Amino acid sequence: MTAQPAQREPVAAERQRLGELAAVFLRLGLTAFGGPAAHIAMMEDEAVVRRKWLTRERFLDLLGVTNLLPGPSSSELAIYLGYVRAGWRGLLVGGTCFIMPAAALVTAIAWTYARFGSLPEIAGMLYGIRPVVVAIIVQALWRLGQAAIKDATSAVVAIAAVALSVAGLSPLMVLLIAGIAVAVVRTARGTGDRGVVAALPAALAIAPSAGSAAVSLGSLFLVFLKLGAVVFGSGYVLLAFLRSDLVERLHWLTENQLLDAVAVGQVTPGPVFTTATFIGYLLAGWTGAVVATVAIFLPAFLLVAASSPFVPLLRESRLVASILDGVTVGSLALMAVVTWQLGRAAVVDVPTAVLAVGSAVLLLRFRLNSTWLIVAGAGLGMMLGFVGAH
Repeated sequence: MTAQPAQREPVAAERQRLGELAAVFLRLGLTAFGGPAAHIAMMEDEAVVRRKWLTRERFLDLLGVTNLLPGPSSSELAIYLGYVRAGWRGLLVGGTCFIMPAAALVTAIAWTYARFGSLPEIAGMLYGIRPVVVAIIVQALWRLGQAAIKDATSAVVAIAAVALSVAGLSPLMVLLIAGIAVAVVRTARGTGDRGVVAALPAALAIAPSAGSAAVSLGSLFLVFLKLGAVVFGSGYVLLAFLRSDLVERLHWLTENQLLDAVAVGQVTPGPVFTTATFIGYLLAGWTGAVVATVAIFLPAFLLVAASSPFVPLLRESRLVASILDGVTVGSLALMAVVTWQLGRAAVVDVPTAVLAVGSAVLLLRFRLNSTWLIVAGAGLGMMLGFVGAH
């Protein structure tokens, strides 16, 4: 009889932790605007400062690991924090509760877009939003480039990666070549282990590739599973892969639809990777939204679960760091190319050019919140559409 409370107490404690995790990450999923940097700052405040789930040093360790993995960094950090707080169940609860509010909101917006996107008012909004989105990507490219281009090797590899991308090489191959190039140069200077370089192509080659242009749930799942497994760097790098796969190769989307999907990812809270949710709905309705969301985030859960035992080795390897530096540089090169390509679709006349340049100045010089700029762009687009109609 006296043993029953002792047996129930751990269960009650676990439920309490899981409930706390769910409450925290559901709230973050509904309010975390501003991109990965803002998400990470909010998680640090909740987990370290307010709730003391872990030390700041441990938090920084987890943040460092997320930068070693492909996929959405802030979502992976939420998954890690869930694991630290409540084990394997916490891993699932933390990540899922952070992702699902944004995915649900994006699905609702996609439903509205699919039914009313052709109305003049909505068309005007999108006309004003698209050049602002291009400016936001330019800002991210500038900020990330300052941190990633560390030396002459990085700069040369970035230029070569741009040339390879323009020449038509697939984004995955561009990343592979950039990572190996930086690692080889630094290895030649006496750092690292050549064995890791030899293993890298095999590691990246496991990503599945959809070969059919027909939209089916299976092909949709494989495309977004691949993206979740190979996209390094900022969530904006996802755009290069989306454009390569869905616009150019499979012809599932138009340039404007891709820009609109990016805009939705900007004005909603939570991870930018919920862009996949929007696209999944456009391609295959409610089921497609669920399939695309599960597929693109599944690698993040698997990578976090699998990486824990190897974290110390990864962080101590100079060669792994060099490879990832190269992959990051390649990612920025892909961002630069896709920014130019999307810009040509968004900037179609003098008003959109003014919007794009003005937004870029406000973002780079005054660091204005991108969400407000998108709202302003939508309003100006509606006004211009109304004036043009009369």
